[in-house]
Amino acid sequence: MILPRFPSSGDTIFTVMSGLANQYGAINLSQGFPDFPIDPEWEHRIAEAVRQGYNQYAPMPGMQSLRQAIAGKISHFQQVQADPGSEITITPGATYAIYVAFTTLLQPGDEAIVLEPAYDSYIPNIRINGALPVCIPLDARNGFRPDWSEIAAAITSRTRVIIINNPNNPTGAIWRAEDYHELSRLVTQHDLYIIADEVYEHLVYDKAEHISVLRFPGLRSRSFVVFSFGKVLHSTGWKMGYIVAPPMLTKAFRQIHQYLAFSVNTPMQHAIAGYLDQYDKLEVSRTLMEQKRDLFLDGMKDTKFTCLNKAEGSYFQVMDYSAVSDLPDKEFASWLTREHGVAGIPVSSFYSTEQSLRLIRFCFAKKQETLQAAIGKLKKV
Repeated sequence: MILPRFPSSGDTIFTVMSGLANQYGAINLSQGFPDFPIDPEWEHRIAEAVRQGYNQYAPMPGMQSLRQAIAGKISHFQQVQADPGSEITITPGATYAIYVAFTTLLQPGDEAIVLEPAYDSYIPNIRINGALPVCIPLDARNGFRPDWSEIAAAITSRTRVIIINNPNNPTGAIWRAEDYHELSRLVTQHDLYIIADEVYEHLVYDKAEHISVLRFPGLRSRSFVVFSFGKVLHSTGWKMGYIVAPPMLTKAFRQIHQYLAFSVNTPMQHAIAGYLDQYDKLEVSRTLMEQKRDLFLDGMKDTKFTCLNKAEGSYFQVMDYSAVSDLPDKEFASWLTREHGVAGIPVSSFYSTEQSLRLIRFCFAKKQETLQAAIGKLKKV
């Protein structure tokens, strides 16, 4: 019997660490999800949508009202126009959108450039489409900034796409305008496509601005840009996202999407459409997460963990534990969970090859009491 084709084997590190946290009753700062409630207004809007009968299939591209609301949000925050009909598609989460974007672009034998550390779905998505991931590690000592000479050297005649993540998971680094100018030069020269994972777009701190691929016409014309409602609305379990692309790419994307999910949760779409134009609430979300980051970092000053790079975005903070242990990070993460009751993610898990790192990622999207309890335990390490 021929077995089904799998891109990798075993459980993800998120499943492993959350399982350990449950087994040992540890505080779970590993998997990226908030442990506090969503906005009560949104709860009301969802319930009202169900009562009003928004319970059947939505249109394949997504409800028109939601796509119009997204276009308005893009115009407000990025000062660019996106056509709701031909450029915006609602998806059941961002990870799904990334997979379909890869499937739209890749053929067997193609190559896709991945900047590491990288979200763990990218490489399996590439491989399951018969393509080859070309992984370029970013230097932690340089703030995980892209090395454009190294990226240029990795491009071959088979390179088809570059995937980028801004703000980055797990590092919390954000891109600058000069990064996009370098990216534009390369993709234009080599006729490449881009998948831009921008799910943490509204979680950028210290008065910095999220600069989207959408702002650069030369990039936008060859990009799938992926977003998530779950991050900014603190509702990862609802699996709601969307993708923005030029009409030709959107048409190709939808040809695949219609045979996978076809449509997305209708009452959720209706509820979000009525909520999304409250831009001040998106700012409240950003401020809330920045306060949580600062609380976490302030408390960690009294531990033996050190911060190499303060998270500029996302809701993750990478910490160096070199002063605590010489254990490899995967062993250290397990030991920390078992012996000290705090679960994090070893950063080497975001690389395709073995790394000699002493770095661990913690999620600070938690209630104040959760963070304080975790810090109290980490002070004893």
